[in-house]
This record gives sequence, C-alpha cells and structure tokens, in this order.
Amino acid sequence: QVQLVESGGGLVQAGGSLRLSCAASGSIFSINAMSWYRQAPGKQRELVATITSGGNTNYADSVKGRFTISRDNAKNTVYLQMNSLKPEDTAVYYCNVRTIMARTFETMDSWGKGTLVTVSS
Repeated sequence: QVQLVESGGGLVQAGGSLRLSCAASGSIFSINAMSWYRQAPGKQRELVATITSGGNTNYADSVKGRFTISRDNAKNTVYLQMNSLKPEDTAVYYCNVRTIMARTFETMDSWGKGTLVTVSS
C-alpha cells in the first residue's frame, strides 16, 4: 500500500500563488512518474502536470508558464508551484504517483484524497 498526503491548498486571489505538496510513503521500491490532476465542479478530471523519475516534465497548455512541477526523490515528494492563478484554476487538485512496490515489484498507481484550490476574482 502507498499513502499519499497532500497539502497546500486554500483560498487565494487571482494573480496570487500557492504551492501544493504530496508526500508518498509505504512499501515503495521506487517511484516512476509523479503527477498532478485537477477536477473542477461539473468537469472531468484533467492532467495538470507530470514529472518523470528522470526529471522530464509535461504540462497542460492551460498552465504552461504559470505552474512548475518538481520532486524531491529523497523525500518521495512532488510539488506544484502555482503562480499567476486565475479563477478558472479553481478545482480539487489530486496527486498521482506510479510506484514499483517493494518485495513484489508490481507497478501501482495511487491517488491522493485531493486538496481544494479556490481562486477568487
């Protein structure tokens, strides 16, 4: 089992910044990709950003130039720095981590419970 603990959501005015964190723990052998998704009210969950184990990143067009994903492999933690926030960024943000499990070496996709980001105009 993998446990993901997210933090950093909250209420911010348009143009402001927030930093989300997601720490993974459990019987983990290694972590491959780490991603952030978001789901706005009435909309489908969408990929926001991904970072591979090698540090390669990919972003949704809507957040390019404003959001930065990073990871601390020693802490099994992924971050999402969100700048120049807009009201349309309002959503529940979910952490997703793809791990190789210790002992079994199975690949597992795990999801956090989500953290709410609200951007006021």
